[in-house]
Amino acid sequence: MYIKKILVAVALLGLVGMGGFAYYVYTTVFSPNTAFNNAEAHVYIPTNATFAEVVAEVEPLLADVDSFKAVAKRKGYTTNIKPGHFIIKKGMNNNDIINTIRSRNIPIDVKFNNQERLENLAGHMSRQIEADSLSLITAMRDPEFLESVGLSEETALAMYVPNTYEMYWNSSAKTFRDRMKTEYDRFWNEERLQKANALDLDPLKVTALASIVQKETAKVDERPKVAGVYLNRLERGMLLQADPTVIYAKKKIENDFNQVIKRVLYADLEIDSPYNTYRYAGIPPGPIAMPDISSIDAVLNPEVHDYLFFVANVENFGYHKFAKTLAQHNRNKAEYVRWISNQGVKR
Repeated sequence: MYIKKILVAVALLGLVGMGGFAYYVYTTVFSPNTAFNNAEAHVYIPTNATFAEVVAEVEPLLADVDSFKAVAKRKGYTTNIKPGHFIIKKGMNNNDIINTIRSRNIPIDVKFNNQERLENLAGHMSRQIEADSLSLITAMRDPEFLESVGLSEETALAMYVPNTYEMYWNSSAKTFRDRMKTEYDRFWNEERLQKANALDLDPLKVTALASIVQKETAKVDERPKVAGVYLNRLERGMLLQADPTVIYAKKKIENDFNQVIKRVLYADLEIDSPYNTYRYAGIPPGPIAMPDISSIDAVLNPEVHDYLFFVANVENFGYHKFAKTLAQHNRNKAEYVRWISNQGVKR
């Protein structure tokens, strides 16, 4: 009888122990362990991150970081960390959290538009993906890559078509660059290539001309009209005489792209640069900025007219007055010069 009581006691203790262990397992592994109020939280784990770095990233999101560490170790996550962008949902337990950050890398939407130079694009993208600006600019300017795709330092910016793209946050600089080349080839489909050919232009020249259109007018509905002016000038063998190219030439020669130039002076027109379309005929050797799709398509689908000149319209700000003759243009220009002088704008 005494032995029986001992066995019963031992059994009861075993059950209590098993119950305690089961409760520990449940609370550690399967009990909710999030400490944020939103529906979800975004986690970014860098390439080659240590477990300590992962803990530092997720700790503000957890109710109990020690239980997370214990489960991570038991599941072998501490030695099998994956980089990327992960989404933890409110109420997830440690098991779900670790499964998520181990295998559910979620793509992100990255976007860019109207960057003036590769340096600006690299800086802009470094704030959206893991790659830093130095690695991005190095990949973008890589001479072997540029040669392999038929680009140069002057035309490299043309490869980046402004848009929104889905990609992984932990994409490398080369991955981003190569993806943009794929998107560039996709953008220049047969229809666009045929339209460029009909204008006796190639995609690089279209983009360079579109960058001028982009700088000339912020009004999307006016861009086909402005493009038509420049195409008319090219057809007649006239100089493009685009003020934005003079501004770009000045910035490039002085290596100062931070300066703000609101007024082009006559002295600026003498700058000796292939980008100065007051001195050099034809389209500049490369884009003076990154044109968006509306500007590119404006060049490919220009408004058909006989205008050869235009100047800012001081009666309808943002738009321009167009002229077919130099005499009419000079009258429009005089009106603009009087207005800008009255504003006190000297540079």
